[in-house]
Amino acid sequence: MTWQITWSLMLGFALSAVVQAVVRRSTVIRLLGDDRPVTLARATGLGAASSSCSYAAVALARSLFRQGASFTAAMVFEIASTNLVIELGIILALLISWQFTLAEFIGGPIMIVLLAVAFRLFVRGRLIAAARQQADKGVPGSMEGHAAMDMSIQSGQGFWRRLLSRPGYTSVSQIFVMEWAAVLRDVLAGLLIAGAVAAWVPDSFWPHLFLTGHPLAAKLWGPVIGPVIAALSFVCSIGNVPLAAVLWAGGISFGGVISFIFADLIIVPILVIYRKYYGTAMMLALLGIFYATMVLAGYLIEFLFGGLGLIPAERTADIGEQGISWNYTTILNIIFLVLAAALVLRFFRSGGRAMLRMMSGRPGEHDHHAPGGSGPAGHQPAPGRY
Repeated sequence: MTWQITWSLMLGFALSAVVQAVVRRSTVIRLLGDDRPVTLARATGLGAASSSCSYAAVALARSLFRQGASFTAAMVFEIASTNLVIELGIILALLISWQFTLAEFIGGPIMIVLLAVAFRLFVRGRLIAAARQQADKGVPGSMEGHAAMDMSIQSGQGFWRRLLSRPGYTSVSQIFVMEWAAVLRDVLAGLLIAGAVAAWVPDSFWPHLFLTGHPLAAKLWGPVIGPVIAALSFVCSIGNVPLAAVLWAGGISFGGVISFIFADLIIVPILVIYRKYYGTAMMLALLGIFYATMVLAGYLIEFLFGGLGLIPAERTADIGEQGISWNYTTILNIIFLVLAAALVLRFFRSGGRAMLRMMSGRPGEHDHHAPGGSGPAGHQPAPGRY
């Protein structure tokens, strides 16, 4: 399984790094100052081009909120950055089928619309004010150091001139490696958990859990139980895709898989972080609204794709390790591993080691820019290395 998805992870992180390198953090904050539909559309697009690590996305959302973004826009950015990223879609297609990729990119905006409506109806100004007061305390959660790093190119040149410059190369390399460092734990955990579940859980268990003997009940139950399994798995981000493949092979409904994948933002450790960031009342509000919108999005996807005949007839999932053979996967892996090696080399030559040490620092402790690119404050690399 690991060999099959390597190139897709490299491609997704490389594209994300390019976008993040040319879009400054100050620009993002300026564009997310309210909760108008156009603003939430921007938040969706910017989030989709951002980090796919759930912990980093949660930390970055608080950072944006503290610096002036609206709370709704910050939450939309957070959802998009973990559920609408390109590497997630590619891995879904590789491990399960392309229909799940399409469902993810249709279901994500559906969930965001439902969330925006729910926030407008149920989240009052007093609750947001209390959340902002708690957020401004800067209580540490996870990945604050990463969220505080603005690794974008700081020069005022045009898009291509900035991207193709040496500072642009440095910025892309730093974002690429830091994104990998943030998500690697979850990817490995997801692969291990999926392998363990596939090997140790009896096949007879899944039909009972997912009510596969009752087609309508299974469709209604899948989106309800999917997020619960995700919350208890403690695996987030793209790391939950291998487990989603196991659940699909075990009998969970199509919409249940989508709801399961969306639920990386309500796993137990992240709920604890929400409480630290925004207080208990807002944590409970986020849990309730996120869960409800995940379930509703799962239902809409289930019946939409079912009505269009797009739900795969076979429950196959590519979750076993395969031997390395000379095919398109190997060719793409070689190409992207060479690219990754070049970016990693540039990262360490430009002072990246200090950035890795700062990833989990307290919020505000490591805010930094670099000349033309990025680099930890107080640990700027020598000018000749840019």
